[in-house]
Amino acid sequence: MLVGRRSVKIQPWKVEVVRELRDLFQKYPVVGIADVTGIPAAQLQVIRRRLRDRVLFKVAKKTLILKALEQSGLNSESVEPYLRGTVMLMFTDINPFKLYKLLESEKVAIEAKPGQVAVKEIVVPEGPTDITPGPMLGVLGKLKIPYEVRGGKVYVRKSTVVAKPGDVISSELASILLKLNIKPFEIGVEPLAVYDRGVVIPREALKLDLESFKKELVESESEALRLAVGIAYIEIPEVASLALLEAVRAAATLAETLAIPTPDLVELVLRRALVEETLIVAALGERAKDLGLEPVQTVKQVTPREERREAKVEEERREEEKKEEEVDISAGLESLFGF
Repeated sequence: MLVGRRSVKIQPWKVEVVRELRDLFQKYPVVGIADVTGIPAAQLQVIRRRLRDRVLFKVAKKTLILKALEQSGLNSESVEPYLRGTVMLMFTDINPFKLYKLLESEKVAIEAKPGQVAVKEIVVPEGPTDITPGPMLGVLGKLKIPYEVRGGKVYVRKSTVVAKPGDVISSELASILLKLNIKPFEIGVEPLAVYDRGVVIPREALKLDLESFKKELVESESEALRLAVGIAYIEIPEVASLALLEAVRAAATLAETLAIPTPDLVELVLRRALVEETLIVAALGERAKDLGLEPVQTVKQVTPREERREAKVEEERREEEKKEEEVDISAGLESLFGF
């Protein structure tokens, strides 16, 4: 006896949903997957409306999504673990990390409810309110919020922290925050994962510390530039100018070490000698006169680069003073070193 197979009739709307999802999977390279269970419909609509030009949102059942993935030739096994709760798919051309950042920026503020746990510090600001004197005054007092009545309305005299991270919201606090129109919580669509051209990126990997990344990038660039200067990789314009400056500094240091009498070095050495002589005379005090050492006029120590930057008028004035200075220098050196 043959037993005939029982045919299962698939509802037309399911076929249509699978076909639509299949086409979307084939059209868009990036698909975000989120569980929107618990997100109020009103807030969800606000988010969808704000992003409708950049993201296409679709809510569908897990079984239909898996069927559409199979018909699209995509890997459904890697996606299935993230299909839980009320599944919302987000089809887009946006980079997965930009998509996550975009969704984070589009969270909607909501009122506090009794029993919720504060995720950040909640502050009641100083200023006027629309609260009239009555039962709410007792609530303000219980919450230790300083107030006074001005013009028939409550005025908060000082900004007050009413909850810290980890505190449970009481019914009194929830009521006063509602009266003050303070919405301390945020709600939004946070993807569990993003499917990007066959690769599934979990939520943890989507969170990027951009400031830290920028800092590391700048440090890496600096290190690469220093390395390029070190090996004289002058094909890079910045390296050529920096290498030239390094060469000038190295040449100046070498000239000073070997006592090569370049124009800048001679003047610098003489000025240093004057400064050192002045320090020695000052250290000897009264004994300096007994040794035949006389104080000389101190001269501000400057670098050759600073000297070249001075105006021409200043250069001419220094040339005239230099003749008189040479007499002082000779006398100072003779008294210090005995020649």
